[in-house]
Amino acid sequence: MEFDVVIVGAGPAGLATACRLAQLAQEKQQELMICVVEKGSEVGAHILSGAVLETRALYELFPDWEDKGAPLTTKVSDDHIYLLKDEQKASKLPGFMVPKTMHNEGNYIVSMGNVCRWLAEQAEQLGVEIFPGFAAAELIVEDNKVAGVLTGDMGVDAKGEHKDSYMPGMELRAKYTVFAEGCRGHLGKQLIEKFELDKGKSPQHYAIGFKEIWDVPAEQHQEGLVVHSAGWPLSEASGGGYLYHAENNQILVGLIVDLNYKNPYLSPFDEFQRLKHHPVYAQYLKGGKRVSYGARAISKGGFNSLPKMTFPGGLLLGCDAGTLNFAKIKGNHTAMKSGLLAAESLFEALGQDKKGEELTDFSRRFEDSWLYDELYRSRNFGPAIHKYGTFWGGAFNTLDQNWFGGKLPVNLKDEHPDHEQLLPKEQCQKLSYAKPDGELSFDKLSSVFLSNTNHEEDQPCHLQLIDESVPIKVNLAKYDEPARLYCPAGVYEIIEEGDGPKLQINAQNCVHCKTCDIKDPTQNIRWVVPEGAGGPNYPNM
Repeated sequence: MEFDVVIVGAGPAGLATACRLAQLAQEKQQELMICVVEKGSEVGAHILSGAVLETRALYELFPDWEDKGAPLTTKVSDDHIYLLKDEQKASKLPGFMVPKTMHNEGNYIVSMGNVCRWLAEQAEQLGVEIFPGFAAAELIVEDNKVAGVLTGDMGVDAKGEHKDSYMPGMELRAKYTVFAEGCRGHLGKQLIEKFELDKGKSPQHYAIGFKEIWDVPAEQHQEGLVVHSAGWPLSEASGGGYLYHAENNQILVGLIVDLNYKNPYLSPFDEFQRLKHHPVYAQYLKGGKRVSYGARAISKGGFNSLPKMTFPGGLLLGCDAGTLNFAKIKGNHTAMKSGLLAAESLFEALGQDKKGEELTDFSRRFEDSWLYDELYRSRNFGPAIHKYGTFWGGAFNTLDQNWFGGKLPVNLKDEHPDHEQLLPKEQCQKLSYAKPDGELSFDKLSSVFLSNTNHEEDQPCHLQLIDESVPIKVNLAKYDEPARLYCPAGVYEIIEEGDGPKLQINAQNCVHCKTCDIKDPTQNIRWVVPEGAGGPNYPNM
């Protein structure tokens, strides 16, 4: 199948690209064939975000979004930030001690899954074709130009044999291909390596973000309240917690844990379960019911880690490139803006009958945009936390953002990849976590159940080991196999067999967070796309 533009990923970046490109074509009365492929079973099924949404890019795309029924109904009414000192104590920080970037006046508490479903409706009304349930598995590269993507075969068993339901993948060819797969995109990773897009850049840095949705008693709910926290329980990692009061007596609660931590015994999932017991969080959750769970990696390297976003035949956008502004803990508006800029470049190139050439004008548009300025001003935020720790790094960031507008004549960088940070187990203290109480804290398997995760059981494993001996010979021996702990879904287990320990991969549990691909100390795990429509089915994350 041939198109003018193929877009991989129906998230904020991909759908913003599709909508704006279709708008431009409509305005100029030109016909463009635009296709969006999405590996989730439906648009929004794999979208997980906090989320407090800044509407700047949305207004640029649809100035009349309210009239069009966009699912933004809960405006932020109050904004609290706490420093949690221990499992009981906390200090609420006054506004002057908080970086301005973390203030949320005028923003909305949303389900980005539902926002993406709405964006997909707008795109389809504009004539865009959207194919959910199709995973872009391979690049089509010809004459060193990206010419499209190949979707994965369906109906292949674990041994690679064709089942009765076999359906071969499709070649989706395009004049230009846009990659907007989200953090640590499977094809984006290949593009960065093939075209050396990260040459001269700091390594990308990551965090794992958890989210649960709770139904809570009405008397414990304050619609529009936003709570953020730093400090406890993360004594061995940087990061922070959040709790957002959405509509319908629902609370969105989660924890972000930076993946540059050193102790292989740290379990981000269990740190999140601990967080909910702190009085700042428990006061809202007690007596409530947890209804959803999910986890997803976050690209947080920011400006210094941003790869070149253009290459012959296409563009790398949004969190696939790493446009998230960690100083705001927000990446949806920046992802959308990258899509709007992309659409303008694509439309101009297609209008000149270009095909497969590098869209060099995109870089100029990007550098002239508020997106570039916003990311530049927050360039020191993550490196300051990594370099000076949560307290002193936070103090530096407050000074930089509030007094200098992000333009201090300092350029902090973190040149150490996250996967290289783990220390040998002998140098670290074992961490113990309390058994979950089933009221505020829970185990991994009951959590994965709430994510509605499912994969066709008899299919090739999408979590590939480059060397099958490494998990036991290296990772278990040196680090006590940290995959057992950093995975938020119980995918990796060490089991004892007659001839010794063995790594068991429960691929059916995988929520597509990509943490294993990022944090494995030997970079021996390669995450590839499973059969289309597999993975979590988030209803409104």
